[in-house]
Amino acid sequence: MQAQIDQALAEISSVVLGKDQQIRLALCCLLSGGHLLIEDLPGMGKTTLAHSLAKVFGLEFRRVQFTSDLLPADILGVSVYEAATGSFVFHEGPVFCQLLLADEINRATPKTQSALLEAMEEAQVTIEGQTRALPSPFFVIATQNPVSLAGTYPLPESQSDRFLMRLTLGYPDPAAERVLLERAEQRSALVNVRQCFDAQQLAEWRVQANSVKCSAYLLDYVQRLIACSRDSERFLAGLSPRGGISLIRAAKTFALMAGRDHVIPEDVQAIFPSVAEHRLQSRSATLRQSGETASQWILNTVDVFAA
Repeated sequence: MQAQIDQALAEISSVVLGKDQQIRLALCCLLSGGHLLIEDLPGMGKTTLAHSLAKVFGLEFRRVQFTSDLLPADILGVSVYEAATGSFVFHEGPVFCQLLLADEINRATPKTQSALLEAMEEAQVTIEGQTRALPSPFFVIATQNPVSLAGTYPLPESQSDRFLMRLTLGYPDPAAERVLLERAEQRSALVNVRQCFDAQQLAEWRVQANSVKCSAYLLDYVQRLIACSRDSERFLAGLSPRGGISLIRAAKTFALMAGRDHVIPEDVQAIFPSVAEHRLQSRSATLRQSGETASQWILNTVDVFAA
């Protein structure tokens, strides 16, 4: 499997340059069956990453541009009366796809943001009293502008917690940016991304990831990380049970991607910032001023082995 993962990473890396670790984490999120939040300034390649993941796995892709006047029905769908039949016919919204890009999700109002809650948690939507299943797999990639930018609505904690991971791409390094500048058109590079796998292969990998083993010592380490986030006065609230389950899911997948059938502490440490950071709210001015993130502080505080 490791060779296949490397193939997928190579395809995506051909258009999202110089971001190998972020691409690996995004792929880990997809294989874990979670959803991905990418927070960064406009123009950093967030949409390109989403397109590339969809193409590599041959997933049905749809994009919704979130704006302040977007309504829940614009995402979920609506019933329209047809005079010819004398009845209402439901027209599916863009959420009925395998990979949904919710672009600039925090530009929409909280009411519209919440339209995705049921879809992300249960892979279904309830509209007009009827529950409709979404395609499988169903994967949401939401992009978010920093809250300091004008016209943004911060995501509520209940919404943020439904994202398995949050990533930041950041500026490219000089070598990668030079390649971008030399390209005549970025879209042409995206066209050349090849489909390497399909939804069936993705489903099989998800099953394999669930079978990866976690030792009692590894679970003890994860519980100490969770307890640290809850017991420390540095945080307003610690990691939720969903957050702890997300840590294990992502660590298992990360181990599988590395060709192992068991999780090691390095797997947990690799995925911990992207899984935990958006779930933690620091109240410590000292921590914020030090430049050390909340997740880094927890990793530096908790020993791998109990004293």
